[in-house]
Amino acid sequence: MMLLQIAGDAATTITGFEEFQKMSVKLLVRLLIDLTAVFILVRFIYYPIYKHRELFFTYFIFNIVIFLISFLLNKVDLSMGAAFGLFAVFSMLRYKTEEIAIKDMTYLFLVIALGLVSAVTKIKDTADHIEYIFLIGINALVLLITYLLESNIFMKKESVKTILYENIEMIKEGKQDDLLADLKLRTGFNVHRYSIHKIDFLKDAAQIKIYFYDK
Repeated sequence: MMLLQIAGDAATTITGFEEFQKMSVKLLVRLLIDLTAVFILVRFIYYPIYKHRELFFTYFIFNIVIFLISFLLNKVDLSMGAAFGLFAVFSMLRYKTEEIAIKDMTYLFLVIALGLVSAVTKIKDTADHIEYIFLIGINALVLLITYLLESNIFMKKESVKTILYENIEMIKEGKQDDLLADLKLRTGFNVHRYSIHKIDFLKDAAQIKIYFYDK
């Protein structure tokens, strides 16, 4: 009887080790796919355009944390609704100490989404390698769409800068063309439109957003 119990415990241990080994392989493969996609997104799409190195750490850490949490919770029957709930919670995080540009926040959402998709995507009744191929395809599609939208293929890329303009007499009604010409001359950009946000009559200055197309 004791021999049967020992044999049963040994079989359970072997089965448990095999399950752990299988899960470890899945974790490593999915993490590799995820990090490759994020690296391409941040290094080859985001950085050449915006040149913000200080956000690299944030993007990679957010992605890895989301991936690990989603992957581990997925092993305890995490539903897709709960996974997207987790995504929504992380998506609402804002840094109160520093204002983050909308485009930077958009890329933050993208790296979170890539981590979530890489961790929980499943295809029932299929081999693991089919899931990996499907996952690579999904990530590649996201990267392709992002690249196309950031390029000038579909439309000219418009840049925005906020400046402090001290010639307050130029903001009067009827001087729009003169103001536009003055903005072009002073900034050196081919400004095609502008919007006045704040006017300070005490300092005789106005905060203006200028819009111009990248070359």
